[in-house]
Formats: sequence, C-alpha cells, structure tokens
Amino acid sequence: MSPLFINFAYIVSGALFILGLKMLSSPATARRGNLLSAVGMFVAVVVTMMAQGLDYKWIILGMVIGTVVGVVAAIKVEMTSMPEMVALFNGFGGISSLLLAWAEYHQHPEMSGFIALVAFLSTFIGGVTFTGSMVAFGKLSGKITQKAVIFKGQHIINAAILAVAVGAAALFCMNPASGFGYTLFIVIVLVALGFGVTSTIPIGGADMPVVISLLNSYSGLAAC
Repeated sequence: MSPLFINFAYIVSGALFILGLKMLSSPATARRGNLLSAVGMFVAVVVTMMAQGLDYKWIILGMVIGTVVGVVAAIKVEMTSMPEMVALFNGFGGISSLLLAWAEYHQHPEMSGFIALVAFLSTFIGGVTFTGSMVAFGKLSGKITQKAVIFKGQHIINAAILAVAVGAAALFCMNPASGFGYTLFIVIVLVALGFGVTSTIPIGGADMPVVISLLNSYSGLAAC
C-alpha cells in the first residue's frame, strides 16, 4: 500500500471525524454525525491494519465483540440512562489506553526516557479514567451511594498518591528496562487505579455529568 494512499485515507478519516462532530451539535443531524464518525474510525482502523501488516484474527474478533456489545447497548439503553453508558464507554477507553501502554512496554522494555514518559502518562491517565468512570457509572445508576464521600485526611491521601506516582514515574523513566522498572510500572498502574477512585468519590451524583465530561477528555488524551 502506497504512502500516498495511506495519507489520503487518514485525511478522509479525519474529515469524517470533524464533520461528524459538527453534526453532533444539532439534534436534527446528530444521528448522521454519529454514523460519519463511526465510518471515519472504521476507515482509520482498516488502513492502519493494512499498512502495518498486522495479524487480523484477534483484531477482527475484538471488533466483532465490541460491535455486538455496542449495538445491543445502543438499542436497549434508554435515553435517560445515556450518561451512565457514556461513563462506561469512557472507562473502556481509559482501560484500553492503559493496556496498550502496558503491552508496548512489555514487548519493548528498551525504550528511551521520552517514550517511557509517554507510556507513564498513557497508563496513569488511562487508569484514572477507568476507575473514575466506574465510580461515575455506579453513582449515576444508583449502584453505589450518590452522596459525596468525604473523610478526614482525604486531600492528604490524594496528594500522597500523586507524589508516589510522580516519584515512580521519575525512577521508571530513568531505566525502564530494568527489573525494578517493571515493578515501578506495576506501582504506577495501581496508583492510577486508586487515584481514579479517591478523586471521584468526593463528588456527588448530581455533578457526575460534569465529571464524565472531564473524564471523556482524559480518555481522549490517554489515547493520544
């Protein structure tokens, strides 16, 4: 596949994304916008698979499973429950970014400090997005208390978690290929998952849509 065709396909995909997002701003065109965005993603995924010479079997299996789950959810979920579904989708995006960064690190531990930093950011933001979105889903669906959970020393705990994350990231970026580097990576994963919970539970259920919007931006940032 020629680079010219690949770049052209990516431009088309990006144009479909932009047009789809514009159409989502109006209820009259939202459905078409959603469809255009889906087509844009499909084009980007197919071109990437063909360009990189990837093994299709597992990717196609994942696409089929995801499509079935998405279609069933879209048909069965009521409009009043859409914020909960969006929270779940945000969480799935976050955990995907975390697992991708983990897989890349596991496959290629000999990475530069900059790539290690990118892996840390993707892992940390993805982990926070996942558990934070799960808390948001639980509060919106009534599966956990919708009240703000506040306890003494909460800010200190959050600050300590962030300090551990920054310290582990600094050491990890210095020598990611070492055995200690892998241990630090696991620490980063656990800290990220914990921080997603501790930073979301103090927020009441009424403010969860705002939290979901923030986590949505985190999910996109982690995917980058």
